[in-house]
Amino acid sequence: MHPVTLTPRALGRALVARQLLAERSQMSALEAVEHLVGLQAQAPRPPYFGLWSRLAGFRAEELSGLLRERKAVRAGVMRGTVHLVSAADCLQLRPLTRGIYERLMRSNYRRRLEGLDMWEVADAGLELLRQQPRTARELARLLGERWPGHDADALAQAPRALCDVVQIPPRGLWGASGLPAYDTIESWLGRPVSPEPDVESVVLRYLGAYGPASVLDAQTWSGLTRLGEVFERLRPQLRVFLSEGGRELFDLPEAPRPDPELPLPVRFVAEYDNLVLSHADRTRVIGDEERAAIASRNGQVPGTILVDGMVRGTWKVRQPRKRVAVLTVTPLGRRLTADEERTLAAEGERLLDFAVHGGEDAGSGRGGEEFTVAFADPAPGRTARRTA
Repeated sequence: MHPVTLTPRALGRALVARQLLAERSQMSALEAVEHLVGLQAQAPRPPYFGLWSRLAGFRAEELSGLLRERKAVRAGVMRGTVHLVSAADCLQLRPLTRGIYERLMRSNYRRRLEGLDMWEVADAGLELLRQQPRTARELARLLGERWPGHDADALAQAPRALCDVVQIPPRGLWGASGLPAYDTIESWLGRPVSPEPDVESVVLRYLGAYGPASVLDAQTWSGLTRLGEVFERLRPQLRVFLSEGGRELFDLPEAPRPDPELPLPVRFVAEYDNLVLSHADRTRVIGDEERAAIASRNGQVPGTILVDGMVRGTWKVRQPRKRVAVLTVTPLGRRLTADEERTLAAEGERLLDFAVHGGEDAGSGRGGEEFTVAFADPAPGRTARRTA
């Protein structure tokens, strides 16, 4: 039977639903982190906003507790970026994605480590981390003493990229600050990474949270190559569709594929969120012009707003003073309608309350706060304000 063709709108509805953004889920934070196969986490706060937008009654302390209890960790895995993943997933994902970091070291640091064996440097850094957790600055100083005259920052990068390490608390805790400190995965979690990680299981989980998707989509999400071989092995247990461009799309047979006309709420999607980073063809949630507008040379990805399942703008929270918080929404491509502004303002006020209080219940200290949702023009110009 000829595969059914799915429109971008149908693909978008499937993605938003599986990303827990069509309605807030009753999952626990740990369940959601595992369902999503992690949240991208270069900065500490985006995973908290990512879960707030997806989970009913989410409190920041729930995620901080997982990090403190070592049930979740911050580690370099997919796409050569830091992700917040469950401890169990870290043991599977790190060995699968290790090769990505080897390639990045060779391409980005070969000249800076010229004359040195990067694996020898990494092993020396690993011995230092086995003694005790250390920051990148400490690694740079100690490795620089062993190899004087070489780029100390590049020396410190070798063990962080090539060895199985995690960033440990207080990095990643809600309200905490400070430089990341690193420990080995085996020391922090009490067991080594899997010697035989299961790439097929990871691909199936990717489809469950991001499908229907092509081989190239899965490679974009993971940073892995040659996944076509994996999909061919899995083909008998998958359902196959076509994109409007004729590309094969694979999916779990029983995964939800909602009606393309399913009404969707507005959502504030976190910075660096995998929703907008995990497909080669992202037109299911973001148009090419909007994608170009949020592209950054330094790899930063702003928070985005979803309106009817599509990225229609960006957002940013500032707290200029204690008890004062401002959310600025900047539309992309077109001006928002009055109804869209009203619904975004209401959701934005809830976002500001979370940004200030981390989802804790209202108490006696809530009075006198000033929350402002500001809508900027699509192009530089006036800003209309809504004050709660």
